[in-house]
Amino acid sequence: MTVMLFLVTTAMAQSSSRWGVTLGANINSIHFKQSDIMPSKSCWGPQAGVMGEMNFSGLGFGVDGSLLYSMRQGKLNYGERVAWSSLGAGNETVAMHYLDVPLHLKFQFRRLGGMETTFMPLAYVGPQFSFLVHGSHSNLNSYPFVNVYLDMGAGFELFERWQVRGGYKFSVGQSLHTKLLDDNVAKNRNWYFSLTYFLK
Repeated sequence: MTVMLFLVTTAMAQSSSRWGVTLGANINSIHFKQSDIMPSKSCWGPQAGVMGEMNFSGLGFGVDGSLLYSMRQGKLNYGERVAWSSLGAGNETVAMHYLDVPLHLKFQFRRLGGMETTFMPLAYVGPQFSFLVHGSHSNLNSYPFVNVYLDMGAGFELFERWQVRGGYKFSVGQSLHTKLLDDNVAKNRNWYFSLTYFLK
C-alpha cells in the first residue's frame, strides 16, 4: 500500500495539465431492440465544449475529461407502421440534446525521436455520462435522464496545441423508449470526430 501511494504521488508530481476548447460533429443511429418494428436512418449533429487533460511525464499515459453539449439525432419512420401512422405520425427526425461528460484513459506515443512535438498519435477509452436536456417528439417517445456510454477512439496531436480525434460510442442502457409499445426500446450508436485547441 505504501509503495502504491508512493508511485501515485510521484506520477502526480510529474504530471502536467491543460485545458482546451472543442468543436465536432457526430453521426448517430438509433437501434431498436426489435429492429423490424421501427425503420430508422442515421443523422448528424453538432457537439462543442471544453476539455481538460492531465498527462504523466515520460509514461505516455494520461487522463482527460470534457463537458460537451451534443445533439444526437435519428430519423424514425413512424409513417411506415400502422400503429403510428394511424395517429398521424410520419417519418420524423428525433433530436436528443445532452450534456456529455466523457472520461478517458489515454495513451500518447511520446517517444518518436523528436517528431512528437509536431505529430503525436494517441488512443483512448472510457465511460461517458450523458444528461438529457431535451428530447423531441416527447408525445411519441420517452427518454431516460441519464445515459451511459462506452467511448473509444484514436487521433493525433499537431504542434502540441491541436488535437484531432475520431471515435465510436454506444449506449449501455436505453436511450429512447416509444410510448405506444412498451417493449420498443432503442440505444444510440454514435460515430464522431472533434478538433480541440489547447490554451497552453
